[in-house]
Amino acid sequence: MAQSIQFSFIPYIVELRHTFSISNFSRKQTPAMLVKLEWEGYTGYGEASMPPYLGESIETATKFYKALKISQFSNPFLLDEILTYVDETAPGNTAAKAAVDIALHDLKGKILNQPLHQLLGYDIWQTPPTSYTIGIDEPQVVQEKTREHQRDFKLLKIKVGKSNYQSMIENVRQVFSGDLCVDANQDWEEKESALEMIHWMNENGVIFVEQPMHKKFIDETAWLTENSPLPIIADESVQRLQDLYKLKGVFSGVNIKLMKSTGIREAQKMLYVAEALGLKKMMGVMTETSCGVSAAAQLSALADWVDLDGHFLISNDPFTGLKLEDGKVISAGVGLGLEKKDFLSL
Repeated sequence: MAQSIQFSFIPYIVELRHTFSISNFSRKQTPAMLVKLEWEGYTGYGEASMPPYLGESIETATKFYKALKISQFSNPFLLDEILTYVDETAPGNTAAKAAVDIALHDLKGKILNQPLHQLLGYDIWQTPPTSYTIGIDEPQVVQEKTREHQRDFKLLKIKVGKSNYQSMIENVRQVFSGDLCVDANQDWEEKESALEMIHWMNENGVIFVEQPMHKKFIDETAWLTENSPLPIIADESVQRLQDLYKLKGVFSGVNIKLMKSTGIREAQKMLYVAEALGLKKMMGVMTETSCGVSAAAQLSALADWVDLDGHFLISNDPFTGLKLEDGKVISAGVGLGLEKKDFLSL
């Protein structure tokens, strides 16, 4: 008789190398949950990264996990059945759900002794080069961060607000001549001034703009997208699969993140639906350990752009195995391709 799947979890505080600032807040840490699924001698790992602005926390994730009865399942290959049960246990909790999804996919890869991206049918070497994020900071700090990473990354993502977009880009441009993308994190309020900013960015080597206006500004964003010389990409405006259908004609593309989509299973569907709707596709992450980043990287061959830099931004990654080669985030081992460091007690 097959063994039941065993589920365990621990809270984990992700420490950032530098204070991370966007248009409306700063933070030095991100709360997370690390989970483990065990079955007949095999182990799969998952991660829930929970930036406070998304509404999840260690407390909410703990409550959700205590309600799960994963041990009722004895066949880890019944992904749809297990993950449908997880999703229907309680509303919300998308990052907490994503951690279970990631661990289950990692477990499947390890049982079959295959890299997960191959089981999904993708070549991880087809992933685009990842961007690297430069947060809002003082000019000398911005230039220092840019110098530190300009040789390793072909695309930089610049966090901006409506009052500092020129200075942020100009400071980066003094050091870096490659492609830039910009993330305004909903900070721009007027469509006409937003369009002026985008025209200036277009002249300064920016290739797309992410979430310039508040997610409630649907008509304004649709107007901006129609008139913009650059693609306008949704982030805060898209969470799960059902959101995509409302974005056609409003945005040029979408940033899909496992922590919002409940994991790999739904993110894969979102990538295909976005393609069918004519939307550009971006795979993104939060400030995450290699576990969450590697999970996103398994799907990245389907994306037009990727932003898989979360593990580069932190100082206490509890996993090893991810590599940066020719600007691409590569996972070569079985499952997620990761090894747990000795200090992690999970």
